[in-house]
Amino acid sequence: MNSPPTNVRFARADGLDLPVIDLTHPAFDFDLGVDEVRAVIDRFLEDARKREKLPRFLERLVVGIFLRQSLLARGLRRGKGSFVAGLDTYLFKMGPDFVVGPPFAPVDRAIASSLPAVSMRLRLLDVSRLLAKGIAPALEARRGPLALYNLGGGPAADSWNALLLTRRDRPELLWERPCSIRVVDLSDAAPTFGARAVEALAEAGGPLDGVQVSFTYERYDWARPATLGPLLANADDDAVVAVSSEGALFEYATDDVVRANLEAIHAHTPADAVVAGSVTSDSELARLIGRDSRITLRPRSEEAFASLARSAGWAVVESIDRPICRDVLLRKR
Repeated sequence: MNSPPTNVRFARADGLDLPVIDLTHPAFDFDLGVDEVRAVIDRFLEDARKREKLPRFLERLVVGIFLRQSLLARGLRRGKGSFVAGLDTYLFKMGPDFVVGPPFAPVDRAIASSLPAVSMRLRLLDVSRLLAKGIAPALEARRGPLALYNLGGGPAADSWNALLLTRRDRPELLWERPCSIRVVDLSDAAPTFGARAVEALAEAGGPLDGVQVSFTYERYDWARPATLGPLLANADDDAVVAVSSEGALFEYATDDVVRANLEAIHAHTPADAVVAGSVTSDSELARLIGRDSRITLRPRSEEAFASLARSAGWAVVESIDRPICRDVLLRKR
């Protein structure tokens, strides 16, 4: 990228000015066909085969040298044995054109074009689209405020992009309607950036200019789902409510924890509430990436997740299958 795309909004995070991902902006217009995805997969598998031919100690040495200065790789290392934090994940979703120049290393551009990063960008796109589609019927049916809860989603990029997509495609649904993004997460670091990102989008001339949007954060540990009900109860009685969890609950939590959270959402939201999120695929490719990254993901088959959702009172009404993850929209049964 010779010069930054015009009209991209930026927000501050950890001393960096990061682009605010706007899926309605040409700079972030990212979707791939089957052949394009296949090419990215083939490149990933070829790189994996080359690494397998190296002695283990030499592979570690070579990889270590290349990734030592990488800002993106640093985030993955922090997530080993656990999960990748919200801001670290966000860097992967920005795209290769935005990871050039200090503090990014030359290798970061290659990492941002790799299969894991491509999958994260597609995951954000899918969940944002599913969320926007899921809330449309309730927005059409009544004029109550819109409350978008983001469970473990860090900066909540899928929530603000659902608003952006709705503003572009169905602007009348947001007209004079109070909208809130309410992040419930363990850490406030990524939500702090998310709040600044939404402020930037809502500035004069911004894509959310004129939309009544607020952004709040509440600390939440999904291992303690009993505390989720009171957080959800903060929505107005006539609110249109949706919950999303992109790259979070359904990918990292155990079946029992997922079920308990879905049960809490079911019990404390309106009948037309929806849930959108991503599920780690049980494909061999997904398992290979998880093994390489040493991130504690919990792969599930389509049938296994659908059964898990049903046990908590939800039905999968739409599913988008990707090479590594499956993005789903749930409605109450």
